[in-house]
Amino acid sequence: MKRYINLGLYAMMAILMVASCKKIDPLETSKNGLAPALTASTKSIAAAPADSMNTVLSFTWLNPMYSVDVYSVKYILEIDSVGKHFSNAVQKSVVGFRTVSYTAKELNTILLGLGFDYNKEYKIEARLISSHGNNNERLYSNVITLSVIPYVIPPKVTPPTTNKLFLVGSATAGGWNNPVPVPSQEFTRVDSVHYEGEFYMKGGQQYLCLPLNGNWDNKYAVQDNNAAGLNAGGEFGFNYSDNFPGPAKTGWYKIQMNFQSGKFTVELMQEIGVLYVPGDYQGWTPGNAPGLGSALNDGNHEGYVNVPSGGSYKFKLTSENTWSGTNYGDAGSGNISPTGGDIVFPGAGFYKINANTVTKKLTLLKTTWGLIGSFNGWSTDVPMVYNSGDNLFEGTIVTSKAEKFKFRANGDWPINFGDNDENNSLEYGGKDISIASAGTYKVKLILSNPGYYTYKVTKQ
Repeated sequence: MKRYINLGLYAMMAILMVASCKKIDPLETSKNGLAPALTASTKSIAAAPADSMNTVLSFTWLNPMYSVDVYSVKYILEIDSVGKHFSNAVQKSVVGFRTVSYTAKELNTILLGLGFDYNKEYKIEARLISSHGNNNERLYSNVITLSVIPYVIPPKVTPPTTNKLFLVGSATAGGWNNPVPVPSQEFTRVDSVHYEGEFYMKGGQQYLCLPLNGNWDNKYAVQDNNAAGLNAGGEFGFNYSDNFPGPAKTGWYKIQMNFQSGKFTVELMQEIGVLYVPGDYQGWTPGNAPGLGSALNDGNHEGYVNVPSGGSYKFKLTSENTWSGTNYGDAGSGNISPTGGDIVFPGAGFYKINANTVTKKLTLLKTTWGLIGSFNGWSTDVPMVYNSGDNLFEGTIVTSKAEKFKFRANGDWPINFGDNDENNSLEYGGKDISIASAGTYKVKLILSNPGYYTYKVTKQ
């Protein structure tokens, strides 16, 4: 019986072995896709503002033939400047569809974002990237080159019809005097909707922007100058009610006015350190005391202070326009110290003060100022008179032709000012200042701004 059972088992095994050796057809595998062929509805677009909501450009492409559901295929349409190799491409994605369209507004926004100017023709490139939904098997289409012209979008704030913009206010070197000195307080026109400039600004003050120098009829201002952070930038408008709040610190600032967006920015370029000079001559009030400027904010301060007759002539130096800062007094032998007593001016006069908070050294030099130049043969100074109301020196030059001049102190050359860049900014030992033609000229010397000395020449 056992023999028969074994024979049955062997037979069954043989049958199974034969069955396992039967040939099976190969399994089906996924095929690779094909690079999509991209086409554009047009190769040239020059839309107008009236077309903003209309479709002006469409792209279509062929099925890349992935072995997956066509409605799961991912497509990315890229647009970039010619020659950028899509390194800064603007992308638009769709899944399952084989077309992408752009309105004039969408395309114009892309073009402006690429840095293109209005009403100028440029070349852009477009391509398509296809892939599975998980971004596998990315395939790239052919590249299409298009000609485009961005159109001008109506700006949020109407730009100056004068094509000029000027800075005025207590935050500026020229104060609220209008007309303002140019070019030192004039913006540069970048294009029809962008103006910018680098300006000296006094900390904690205010300003406005004027489209016409010497005229108060119109202005650019802000709605609420108490808004947080507005001294660094924000929204502005035409004939708004409030002055711009100036930066908290004195220094050089870059101001950019974007009329397209209605926003401005204020960027610090170089802070100027300030020491205030309160004393008996002005009521011991730091809040309205004149200041000494440290142009590099390195502790080396210089400035000019007018001291009228009378009183004790005592004063101190303070790092804040209150008594809460570091206050410096006389430490003897030309030194200053936070623990020193009152410093004393020798008497009334217009003093050049140098105070270094690092070396703790102090010097006082009484000065008078005059004009000298080719108009008088560079011989004898024409005296300038101090105007206490405007805190500046004034003088008059009479010329019979184009001439040159300089400012100098105490009738000698060790301290003299010229203008190296013809921008109303004075430099020690700077270049001669030019007068273009014959006439009588009123000349003003302004030494009251900490770290920044200026002048103004007006033909009478």
